[in-house]
Amino acid sequence: MLSRILLVCLSLSVNSAASSLSCRWITDGKFRQHSENYLELLDTMANNSTNSTEDDEVKNTFPDHLYSQASKASAEDKLAFTAQVLNETSVLFEEDHSSASWEENTVENFVNVVTQQADELRSCIGSHGHKKKNKKLHMYFQRLSSHVLKRMGHSAEAWELIRGEVKVHLMRANQLVTSATRTN
Repeated sequence: MLSRILLVCLSLSVNSAASSLSCRWITDGKFRQHSENYLELLDTMANNSTNSTEDDEVKNTFPDHLYSQASKASAEDKLAFTAQVLNETSVLFEEDHSSASWEENTVENFVNVVTQQADELRSCIGSHGHKKKNKKLHMYFQRLSSHVLKRMGHSAEAWELIRGEVKVHLMRANQLVTSATRTN
């Protein structure tokens, strides 16, 4: 519920300022709609999860510095960073999640919505959408895969850690998009 309130507040500023980016996906409210959708799907996965845990290794490695750098970048770079977060998220959720107590169609819907959001954001930034990946962000998501998922045997507990971490990423990425539309 808190994430929905945050998204409504963020979307008000997104919709009023996105026209300067000339991104119909954002101005027509599709960005907000998809963001709400994938956060609801993540919450549904949490409701179906049997394990809730915290791992200091995950909590202590969140790349706040990358988001701080991205927040100071151009609007196009903020959207490109957000698109990469979304892409890295979809790749992560395509790994073996059979031990998680999630319904398969919920995970598939999540991956599809996240992928579509990334594709649409890239189309908003045109040629800037094909910039080089942020290598540190890519390495961070690879560490989530190898240090959390693989080390913990793709267990339900590992997936709950990943689900929680991804939710924070998606909320932070949504804030970047909001600030990108405000600065142009």
